[in-house]
Amino acid sequence: MSRLFSRLAPDADVSRRDIQFGLVWVVRNGLASQAMETLTIGAFLVAYALQLGASNLHIGILAAVPHLVQFAQLFGVYLLERYRARRLLCVVAGAISRPMLLVMAAAAFVPSSGGALALLTAAFVVRYTLGAIVSSGWSAWIRDLVPEARRGRFFAKRLMLMTLIGMGVSLVAAGFVDVWTYYWPGKRTMAYSILLGLAFLFGAASVYCMARMPEPRMPGPPTDLKLKALLSRPFADRNFRSLMFFLGSWNFAVNLAAPFFTVYMLTRLGLDLTTVTVLTVLSQLANVLVLREWGAIADRFSNKSVLSVCGPLFILCIFAWTFTTFPERHALTIPLLVAIHILTGVATAGVTLGSTNIGLKLAPAGSAAAYLASSSLVNAVAAGIAPIIGGLSADFFLKRDLSLILHWSSPDSDVILPALSLQHWDFFFVFATIVGAYSIHRLALVREVGEVSERVVLGELLVDAKRTVRNLSTVAGLRSLTEFPFDALRRSIRRRRRRQERLKGAKGPVKPT
Repeated sequence: MSRLFSRLAPDADVSRRDIQFGLVWVVRNGLASQAMETLTIGAFLVAYALQLGASNLHIGILAAVPHLVQFAQLFGVYLLERYRARRLLCVVAGAISRPMLLVMAAAAFVPSSGGALALLTAAFVVRYTLGAIVSSGWSAWIRDLVPEARRGRFFAKRLMLMTLIGMGVSLVAAGFVDVWTYYWPGKRTMAYSILLGLAFLFGAASVYCMARMPEPRMPGPPTDLKLKALLSRPFADRNFRSLMFFLGSWNFAVNLAAPFFTVYMLTRLGLDLTTVTVLTVLSQLANVLVLREWGAIADRFSNKSVLSVCGPLFILCIFAWTFTTFPERHALTIPLLVAIHILTGVATAGVTLGSTNIGLKLAPAGSAAAYLASSSLVNAVAAGIAPIIGGLSADFFLKRDLSLILHWSSPDSDVILPALSLQHWDFFFVFATIVGAYSIHRLALVREVGEVSERVVLGELLVDAKRTVRNLSTVAGLRSLTEFPFDALRRSIRRRRRRQERLKGAKGPVKPT
C-alpha cells in the first residue's frame, strides 16, 4: 500500500514533455468517463428508474443527488490542504466509487419496487459522494497541468471528443435496450443492468487514466487555516462572489427544468427511448460542431463573452419547450423538438466551456482548490434544490392549466386560436426562463480580462460560419464560376487602359503643325 501511495505522490519535476504526455491521458480519461456517465445518468437513468416504479419526486431526488453531495468537497479540500496529493486523492476515491455502479445494476434483481429504488438511490448517493471528493482535487490538478494559453482550445477538443463518444455509446445502448425489449419484453430492467455493468468497466478505465497523469506540486506552502476560513476567502473576493451568484442562479434555472425533459418526452409526448436518444445525439452533434469555435473565441476574447451569447440562447430554448404541446402533441411537435435540441446543443457547448474556464481563470493560483470548491458548493445547493422543488410540485401542477387564446368573432364565423397553453411541466419551463433571465443579469457584474460585447462574438461566429460555408458548399463554387468572366473582363479592360496611358506618356504631347 505504501508503494502505491508513493507512486501516486506529486512529481518532483514536471517537464514540458511530461505535460504533453499527461494531456493525452487527460483526454483518455475524459473519453472513458463520458462513456461511463452516458450509461448511468440522463435518459438511461430516468428510464431505468421509471421502469423500477419511480415517482416524479424520486426522479427529482435522483437529479438532485449529484449536486447535493458536493458538500463532500469540503472533506476533499481538507485532505488536499493536509496531504497536498491530488492524484492520490482522485485515484483512491475514484477506485472506491466505481463498484457502486454494480450495486446500481443489482437493483434490477430486487423483487420489490421500493427495495429496488432504495438500493439504486443508496448506491447513487455513495458513488457521487466519492465523486465529489474526486472533483475537489481534479479541478485544481487540471488547472496546474494544462497551460493557460491553450486551455480553451484543449478543453474544447476534449469536450468535442467526449461528446462524440457519448453520441456513439448512447445510440448503441438505446438500440440494445430496444432489441432486448423486443425479445424479452418482461425483463426490460435487465437491459439497464447490463449497461451499468459496462459502465463499471469504463469507470475502471478512467481511474487507470488518472493514475498515469503527472501531477505538479501544489504551489505555495501548506496552509494551517481552518476549513471555514479557507472557504470564506472566495466570498470575500467581490468579483469571484459575483461569479458564484451567477453560476448559482444559472444552475437553479437549468435544473428546475432540465432533469424532467426526458420524463416529459417519455410520458407527456409519448416518445420511445430510441427517439429520445436520437434527439439527444442530435443535440450532441450540434455541440461538437461549434465547440471548437467557442474555444477559440474564449481564448481570443474571454469566457464571459461566450457566456453572454450562449446563456440567453439556452434560456430561450427552455422557454420553447412550452410550445411543444398546444395543449397536446401537434404536427409541429417533432420539428420543434429537433430545433430545440440543435440550438440547445449549440448553447450548451459555450455554457459548459465558458463556465468551466472562467472559474479556473478567476481562481488564484495556490488557492484554486478552495475557490473552486466554494463555487461548486454554491452550485450544488442551487442545482440540488431545484429538481426537488420540481418533483414535489409536479403533482400540484398536474391539474393546473393556464391558457391564452385569440378569439375572432364575425357574423359568418367564430374562430378561437390558442396562443399559449401551460400544463404540468410547462410551468417549470416558464419559471426556469424567468430565473435564467435573472442569472444573465448577474453575469453582467462579473469582470474578466478581455471581455467584449455580444455583437463582437456574434460577428466572429458569422465570419467563421461564412468561411465554412464557402469552403464546403457547392453553391459557393457555382457563385465563383458565374463571377469569373466578369472579373476577368474588368481586369482585362483596366490593363488595356493602363497600357494605353503609358504609351501616350512615352510619345509625349503631339506638336501642332
